[in-house]
Amino acid sequence: MTRRAFITLLAGAAAWPLAAGAQQPERIRRVGVLMNLTADDPEVPGRVAAFAQGLGELGWTIGRNVRIDYRWGANDPDRGRRYADELIALVPDVILASGSTAVRPLLQVTRTSIVFVQVTDPVGLGLVASLARPGGNATGFMLYEYGMSGKWLELLKELAPRVARAGVLRDSSSPGGIGQFAAIQAVAPSMGTELSPLDVRDASEIERAIAAFAGSANGGLIVTSSALVAAHRKVIIALAARHRLPAVYPFRYFATGGGLISYGPDTTDPFRRAASYVDRILKGEKPADLPVQAPTKYELVINLKTAKALGLEVPPTLLARADEVIE
Repeated sequence: MTRRAFITLLAGAAAWPLAAGAQQPERIRRVGVLMNLTADDPEVPGRVAAFAQGLGELGWTIGRNVRIDYRWGANDPDRGRRYADELIALVPDVILASGSTAVRPLLQVTRTSIVFVQVTDPVGLGLVASLARPGGNATGFMLYEYGMSGKWLELLKELAPRVARAGVLRDSSSPGGIGQFAAIQAVAPSMGTELSPLDVRDASEIERAIAAFAGSANGGLIVTSSALVAAHRKVIIALAARHRLPAVYPFRYFATGGGLISYGPDTTDPFRRAASYVDRILKGEKPADLPVQAPTKYELVINLKTAKALGLEVPPTLLARADEVIE
């Protein structure tokens, strides 16, 4: 072999690893998602799309450099635990968990990094040590702060001034129900309104509680936030209409589904924001060092069709403040 041929051979051999490296596919990171909804819930497409969009804006493309595995807990603790185990078995790099019923079982079985959304009181629930310094393997985005719950009673009285009694529908098994009721209770004396907690645990109790409360005059309904009421929102809206109860709801999808009025955070935006924390964790940051964030968007939605059916005239000042009016 000539010297020139040998040098040429060495040069070619040195280039092989570079060429092979250039042709290797990009590493795919794995993200598990545990939702507290059913897969066919109308809210799901918007939330899934917001999360994917948020990841896309940060350079993550599903199928190219990230894979997402979804599981649907449907607000069922047993199902949530089963799917938590399934996700952990897939060895994800990070997990997105929606709702406390999804976060709790995950924290019991893994030290994998968790980003949560749709959680009302992460400190009170023991999910994090503090909002500023979560301290463990979970952080994320609060659903809202309890203090805003008093706004529901203010809106109810503004829209239906004759209301003298307000039934507060809450999930009796959720600590969030206590906090929300306390915030409403704090403003009730100034509103001249008597409050009645309507504690429920399933759909049958919801129907009995609302029917019993509606037996007396001048009543209105405040529906607090929980996975239970979200799962049974169609039933609650129908019962409020049947018993002609003016009702205030915590999220936009209640008003678009026929409810009278809603005030609460944008339920899709946290999924887009969560993508930023997933991105930072995939790049090496720790959940313990990422502060829990509060909502940045609140929406007031009024359904004029429902108001008309109840014989209510919406004050122009209230209409002017609405983010959306459903004709």
